[in-house]
Amino acid sequence: MRALHIITGLGVGGAEQQLRLLLRHLPVDCDVVTLTNPGAVAEGLTADGVRVVHLGMGGNRDLTALPQLVRVIRAGGYDLVHTHLYRACVYGRLAARIAGVRAVVATEHSLGDSQMEGRSLTPGVRALYLASERLGSATVAVSSAVADRLKRWGVPAPRIEVVPNGIDLDRFRFDPERRERTRRRLGLPEGAFVVGGVGRLAPGKRFDVLIHALARLGDDHWLLLVGGGPEEHLLRRTAHEAGVAGRVLFTGERPYVPDGSPGPDLPSLTSAMDLFASPSAEEAFGLAVVEALASGLPVLYASCPAIEDLPPAATVGARRVRGGPEAYARAITEVRAAGARPRTAPEVAHRYSITRSTARLMDVYAAAVSRSSSSFSPLGASPS
Repeated sequence: MRALHIITGLGVGGAEQQLRLLLRHLPVDCDVVTLTNPGAVAEGLTADGVRVVHLGMGGNRDLTALPQLVRVIRAGGYDLVHTHLYRACVYGRLAARIAGVRAVVATEHSLGDSQMEGRSLTPGVRALYLASERLGSATVAVSSAVADRLKRWGVPAPRIEVVPNGIDLDRFRFDPERRERTRRRLGLPEGAFVVGGVGRLAPGKRFDVLIHALARLGDDHWLLLVGGGPEEHLLRRTAHEAGVAGRVLFTGERPYVPDGSPGPDLPSLTSAMDLFASPSAEEAFGLAVVEALASGLPVLYASCPAIEDLPPAATVGARRVRGGPEAYARAITEVRAAGARPRTAPEVAHRYSITRSTARLMDVYAAAVSRSSSSFSPLGASPS
């Protein structure tokens, strides 16, 4: 089977890095098209031996991308097209239909109750999404919460498949030597209790809550924020105004897997943490939370569909926190007072191993190709 993955961009983001991890384990011959921003993940994919094509799309309404995509699909002789993120789903599904591809799968990575990839869920956004969704074979939801949201939007339940995000358990397994090496590299004082947060530095992630919580804690508490985004300058100013700028470290965007870039990768940074906190009120899956659990960290979270429906025994080490800085400061204090626990991954981390996710996705691929091979025809063509 040959598959083409189409994604809006390949900067360092959750969906983008998930695609790279997926392609490292998927037993399919895959190429990738990025509509915009061939960033660090594109370089990583190329280093992995994946062919990456950049279309140089100028914006959401740059219709020249459509015929380019059609040509790429036809030239590649792909059996299946898999689209990721809103813009790529809209253009990719239509291009695949025009090109006569046999099966089209789309993954919905970040549909929330009020936003999708940071855009407001206006009637126009919803209408365009639903119109393009009908051109595909199946829509993959990364959690049952996303599947429920898709159904409420009007996507027929039989077209929705739940395939959770996957993690590389070996990469995130706690390593005490890596922890000490990373903490020295970051300049953390001996005995510092490090609270970590991972994600795009954007308003919805609510990292300002952690900064204000830090201001309520002792001077031996530090905050390690991993990620980049439009709020970095504001968060730095918030830390300065709160009097904790010297105890807040910003690492910038960090890769999931080694890619030769300077600085520690994400698993090294989670090893350096003592506790992980995710105050984001709305998540589609909660990948960073699951990765932190895989590193054996105690976790405080506001939203994590990946674990909210599981029995408590499967999510040892995770605790839901509702509220703002006071609630998080209190919870951090309680976790620290309870003392350190062995840094082993709970059952929930093993539920979301990348090997299980790719096996489930292969089932979706096989069903899509099987269903489409006898009935699918190019857009505008008449079935024979």
